[in-house]
Amino acid sequence: MSTHHVAPGRPRIVALDVVRGFALCGILLANVQPIANAGRFVIADAPSGLSLFGLLVEQRFMPIFAFLFGIGFSLLLRASAGRTTSPRLLLLRRLLALLVVGVAHFVLLWHGDILSTYAVVGILVLLPSTWLPRPAVVGLAVAFLVTSLVIGDGRFTFVGGLFLLGSALVRYGVVDRVEQATPGLAVVGLGLAAAAAPALWWQAGLRAEDRQFQLALALAGLLLAGVYVCAVLLLLRTPLGPVLRTVFAPLGRMALTNYLTATVLVLAVGHVLGSAPETWSTSTVLLVAGAILTVQWAWSTLWLRSCHYGPLEWLWRWATWMRRPPLRRAGPTTLRDIDGEVVWSSRRTDTADQ
Repeated sequence: MSTHHVAPGRPRIVALDVVRGFALCGILLANVQPIANAGRFVIADAPSGLSLFGLLVEQRFMPIFAFLFGIGFSLLLRASAGRTTSPRLLLLRRLLALLVVGVAHFVLLWHGDILSTYAVVGILVLLPSTWLPRPAVVGLAVAFLVTSLVIGDGRFTFVGGLFLLGSALVRYGVVDRVEQATPGLAVVGLGLAAAAAPALWWQAGLRAEDRQFQLALALAGLLLAGVYVCAVLLLLRTPLGPVLRTVFAPLGRMALTNYLTATVLVLAVGHVLGSAPETWSTSTVLLVAGAILTVQWAWSTLWLRSCHYGPLEWLWRWATWMRRPPLRRAGPTTLRDIDGEVVWSSRRTDTADQ
């Protein structure tokens, strides 16, 4: 047993890394064809209600990513409260840095970038919400999500609602208990599945050009995203847990790096294949996404063995705190302090930047 003194700090919630990595895989799967088409500024045809992507992938993983962003934002606010006299200024710098990255991604690589939207919504919605009481944040989250479904806006109000929902769960302490709340997760998951079933049935009976298709797609996507999150968290409590952590956690810990490099890799693959991406079969999309994710998993796993953060995560943290954090690990059992963040090993860090 280690004789190191246990310094203050919350252990990193590995389950969030796993869910983030899982969502990253689904986002890439949904984005392969649109990204590959970016050079011609053509978006692949909208999925029909009965397609595999329409029912299981399209708009099923973006809600998870946005929800996790709201969680990470509030975890960082909580973690930084005792380390700086201006935690909100720190968060503003973090969002502005993300905006710069997102705009560069949008202008240079792909017009479907979501990072710039996250940054803008974070500045306009998430940051001001830190002054509101918890019930008000929950009420705003519901109002934003309902409004997005009614008006069919899938970016600003939808993302804002998911940000606020994730933030509220942190402020109510739900996220801290997420790795132990198996019975509660099962109940929530079953409830979401029961609600998702008729929504999926509704979507399956519509065509992409039908007026109600986007509403059905968004509603089913939101509910199924919740089912996916509950299912992953429940599976982490089973013998499959170590496998899920091995597969998804490295991808999730380097989510920013992997999200951006995926665009470059998809564009490169599209150039090599040459054929029009909108004509690619489902098997081709699966092969492209699988190959890219395999490469990303390998480099994420190897990188994190010797470094605390992914390369872009490190730069983002530097811009956030305005001082350069250590990148390389001193050793697998070395206790180090990183901007007030206690690191015990490659598996335990504080929730800052979660």
